[in-house]
Amino acid sequence: MRFSILPVAVAVTVPLALVACTSKSDSAAGEIAVTTDDSQCVVANTSAETGTVTFSITNNGTKVTEFYVYGAGDRVIGEVENIGPGLTRKLIVSVSDPGTYQTACKPGMVGDGIRHDFTVTGQAVARDQSGKLAEAATGYRRYIVSQVAALQETAKSFVAAIESGDVESAKKQYPLTRTYYERIEPVAESFPDDLDPRLDLREADLAPGDRWTGFHRLEKDLWAQGLQPDTNRIADQLLADIAELAAGVGAADYEVDPVQVAGGAQTLLDEIARTKITGEEDTFSHTDLWDFQANVDGSQAAIASVRPIVDERRAELGAQIDRRFAELDGELAKYRQGDGHIGYDKVTEEQRGALSRRIDALSAVVSQVQGVVAGS
Repeated sequence: MRFSILPVAVAVTVPLALVACTSKSDSAAGEIAVTTDDSQCVVANTSAETGTVTFSITNNGTKVTEFYVYGAGDRVIGEVENIGPGLTRKLIVSVSDPGTYQTACKPGMVGDGIRHDFTVTGQAVARDQSGKLAEAATGYRRYIVSQVAALQETAKSFVAAIESGDVESAKKQYPLTRTYYERIEPVAESFPDDLDPRLDLREADLAPGDRWTGFHRLEKDLWAQGLQPDTNRIADQLLADIAELAAGVGAADYEVDPVQVAGGAQTLLDEIARTKITGEEDTFSHTDLWDFQANVDGSQAAIASVRPIVDERRAELGAQIDRRFAELDGELAKYRQGDGHIGYDKVTEEQRGALSRRIDALSAVVSQVQGVVAGS
């Protein structure tokens, strides 16, 4: 879930752009077919006019893949994850300014991907400053800011426990602190300089030469290998990276694109399907269910922000989404314990399968929201 489209060739400081859907973009863009396999990424059209652009990505390979759109400074603008072999997924992005962008397929979901330039022509599209789109952007921005503020506060306490050597207290605070991050993680992905990997890279995803920082490095220290000589430095870096995120979302020119907010609701569910459901995310602490719940909460908040638009254009879809969220919440309730959740290592394969089916059912309806908001 990334929220803005910025041209590669133009230096722009605003990370998010609120873009109106125009009749020009609806008629000119259509759907651009992307065909990918384990070694190729074929984009049928490498140009489009400013407005709303829809990519339809088909994976003909043997590996799960992702599709990205990049803007200035290698900023991730739009992305769809967890495209399994034989599947087709859509990504809708708003391109408000002409310029050169990049697309990328990532077979195996690793590396820089197979990239191509993508040219956007035409005149800049004026932003919608009123109506339900603007209300959705304002409401979701408030949510983002509140979650990042809570993240900062809980992270300070978490780091203080680490630096005082209170491992048990730090362990208790670890999943709570991550909750605020996991609700809005795709927002961090929209910022440049690998902000999200600095905060949340897993050991399994390390490439040769990578410097491992963030939550999961501290998780390993707390649960697996004990506090290390550089643990405090890693903890301080976590606070600095969170402060960078807070500065970004708190900037006066930070804006939100409701089309990408809708896509972000889907991305948060993809996060569960890709790593949480298998237990890969918190492999040392087994606190995956906290992250699982946070992703669901974040997806629900994103949907709520655009719900007036959905209700106006496809009221029956909103009712279906409500039902699927309620079903998943009922399934998750089986694993709640006090104010938190049981360890994911205690959840059987059969139970994981039941959770996965609920996620798939919810994902099937949430995947339709971006198109409704985009007016396509």
